[in-house]
Amino acid sequence: MNDWPKGRTGKVIRVAGPVVGALGLEDVRLYDVVRVGELGLIGEVIRLHGDLTTIQVYEDTSGLKAGEPVLNTGAPLVAELGPGLLGRVYDGLQRPLVDLAEATGNFLERGVAASPLPLEKRWTFTPRVKVGQRVGPGDVLGVVPESRTVEHRVLVPPDVCGRVVTAHAGEFTVPEPVVVLELEGNGQSGRREITLVQKWPVRKPRPYQAKLDPNQPLLTGTRVIDTFFPVAKGGAAIIPGGFGTGKTVTEHSLARWAEADVVVYVGCGERGNEMTEVLEEFPTLEDPRYGAPLMERTILIANTSNMPVAAREASIYTGITMAEYYRDMGYDVVLLADSTSRWGEALREISGRLEEMPGEEGYPAYLAARLSEFYERSGRVTCLGSNGANGRGDPGGRSGQTQRLPPQRTGSVTVVGAVSPPGGDFSEPMTQNSLRVVGTFWALDYDLSRRRHFPSINWTRSYTLYNLREWYSRAAAPEWNDLIREAMALLQREVELLEIVQLVGPDALAEAQREVLAVARMLREDFLQQSAYHETDRFCPLPKAYWMLRTILEFHRRAAAAVGTGISLERLTALPVVAEIARMKELPVADAEDSLKGLIEKINSEFANCT
Repeated sequence: MNDWPKGRTGKVIRVAGPVVGALGLEDVRLYDVVRVGELGLIGEVIRLHGDLTTIQVYEDTSGLKAGEPVLNTGAPLVAELGPGLLGRVYDGLQRPLVDLAEATGNFLERGVAASPLPLEKRWTFTPRVKVGQRVGPGDVLGVVPESRTVEHRVLVPPDVCGRVVTAHAGEFTVPEPVVVLELEGNGQSGRREITLVQKWPVRKPRPYQAKLDPNQPLLTGTRVIDTFFPVAKGGAAIIPGGFGTGKTVTEHSLARWAEADVVVYVGCGERGNEMTEVLEEFPTLEDPRYGAPLMERTILIANTSNMPVAAREASIYTGITMAEYYRDMGYDVVLLADSTSRWGEALREISGRLEEMPGEEGYPAYLAARLSEFYERSGRVTCLGSNGANGRGDPGGRSGQTQRLPPQRTGSVTVVGAVSPPGGDFSEPMTQNSLRVVGTFWALDYDLSRRRHFPSINWTRSYTLYNLREWYSRAAAPEWNDLIREAMALLQREVELLEIVQLVGPDALAEAQREVLAVARMLREDFLQQSAYHETDRFCPLPKAYWMLRTILEFHRRAAAAVGTGISLERLTALPVVAEIARMKELPVADAEDSLKGLIEKINSEFANCT
């Protein structure tokens, strides 16, 4: 215990699973991190009542007994932020799992710790400020090439302002100072050495200058999302669905193809075999945007279902803090949480150990507040500070060239949370409380997944609250929103007609109604259905999606007109162009627009020959 931080020592008086009671911690504060027992298990203070301190322990408490020491570190649970985060795998407390495995073997020992950042590695630091220049919170002091795809920007901490005394270019380890500031303002004085690493409490949102309107979509390459139910860049979405409906595959697809600079994937309470697939697959994937390994812009947090339940609760906050850190550099970040239901179960278990009054289905009464606090940390913001001396800096580190930037940076954190409702029941508390605070709802359907329709997003139950119509009409096509409304009306009309078919049979339908069913089937099978494993179809850019949708609706207009003149639907569906429409999703992206324009001309030609 000699290497523990200085603090007041208490002792354990009771143990109830991950919840420990202690006495004698007189100077302790709420959310302080403590070390519990002879092994120094990591814990966090979650309640103060008189002399009793209640601690949530993030490790297995087996064997812990009354009378063992408890030491207060005097600091909250913090994340260490700096170059070296990308490409690493952490547990919920930001302990690097690869480093721990090398130290303890395949099974982690209790009480062990390792630095989240590589302490020995030297990073090339290039200053972006000059001696004598005044800098404030969030200003870019310099840059470090963290990977081939992401340039790490070293920022002034949010609570610091002053003048630059020294700024040296060269190679440094993360603990070494790279810039020295003469502090001024806010009652500060003296000098402050700025290193490549910052520490930030995980439960405290990082500050920003202003939150911007969510007026542009996060493009994902998944047609049903980008066309019908887009999530705004800096928005929040949930993917609820029962077992086997494709939540994890959908999140994997988002991680690889979404229009983001950095991806933070939090495996929160997932089964070990699913997390193993992630850990084995991600290092082998090539980044489609830059051609480098995908892990060079990805952070993985693995907290499987057999790990201590308290650390599962912390993993969400660790992930969102890392995401905000890269957002403050001016990057677009996607945080994928799989799954928030397991996080809610951790809250429920700890609440039960605390003997709190349970809410609906045993969840704590503050479940909605905790979910709101988490999802509210998403957003597209104007970051603190400026980009460097005279507005200069290199925004992406991808071209290797310095270019002039606007004085202000904008960054975003988009949060996508998977929800695992028992039995696929969307009325359960986790789904309903999440729906109150997110803007996009992708409802996964068990019946669709059973029919092998993936992504199994139900188009009648899903929705988006983000108004992105102006962006789509400007960036995609002027008639984009009209096409979406027409396609959605056909899909909704199909649902009504199928109810009639179930009651009285298909023979009761008029020819025009049967044509609607045929085109709706085209929309489902040839547009909405998309394979995450097909070499071409797994990613669909917006222009290709537009021309695919326009092709189907052009067929619908010509078919509806032909049926109105007495031509049979069987004759129309037997046209050769129908088979080509079914194969259009396999068209290479580079040739798709020209090929689909030619397909529309072929539709018009074949229908002209029919009449």
